[in-house]
Amino acid sequence: MDRMIYTAMTGASHTLNQQTTSAHNLANASTTGYRAETNAFRAVPIFGDGSPTRAFVVDSTTGADFTPGAIQQTGRNLDVAIQGSGWITVLLENGEEAYTRQGNLQISANGILQTQNGLNVKGDIGAIAIPENSRITIAKDGTVSAVAITPLPNAVVIIDRIKLVDPPENQLKKGEDGLFRLQNGDEANANANVLLTSGSLEGSNVNLVHELVSMISLARQFDMQMKILESAEQNAQQAGELLAYRA
Repeated sequence: MDRMIYTAMTGASHTLNQQTTSAHNLANASTTGYRAETNAFRAVPIFGDGSPTRAFVVDSTTGADFTPGAIQQTGRNLDVAIQGSGWITVLLENGEEAYTRQGNLQISANGILQTQNGLNVKGDIGAIAIPENSRITIAKDGTVSAVAITPLPNAVVIIDRIKLVDPPENQLKKGEDGLFRLQNGDEANANANVLLTSGSLEGSNVNLVHELVSMISLARQFDMQMKILESAEQNAQQAGELLAYRA
């Protein structure tokens, strides 16, 4: 009896966690460069005094879906999309690297090239500083160039080059901030084979139909687990009545 109760109880709890993941994916269906999270159930035996005769269910986040999203033309100079595999390197506040596919870039008030959420884009020599009163272009290899627009257009000046990386997918882990990092904590090497498309953005790779069907399926699983708990309660009551009658 207790086996059934414990399995159903833990299954119901982690079904709610999976619903949270699906809801998070749905909420980011229009987020630039977003990679959908994936998870699965797994059974884990309970170890302790005696034999491991009990098991409980846990929700295991297996990683992220690395399928590329659709690329849309925007015509904006600061919008870039990665062709195929690869990542844009950003600098965190603690100086560490992280990787993103979010290519809708901007120039901060201090003249630093950043992502839309305020993270500095990393170049060959650190953060990329943009000169005042200049128009910039980003080449397919990540080279950032600037042309002064006042008083008159001047010669093109190469400022820096965005650090583009392409580590193996099985070495990456997704953080709660939506950014990716190497599992061993190291920094990925720049990869000259990663190319950008200027004036374009990559959309989210969330499959809306799949996530909606998953939400419905998880809701049915939760209902089933609740019914199992109700059945266990009824069985316990009937067993108690039978024992009382025999006494």
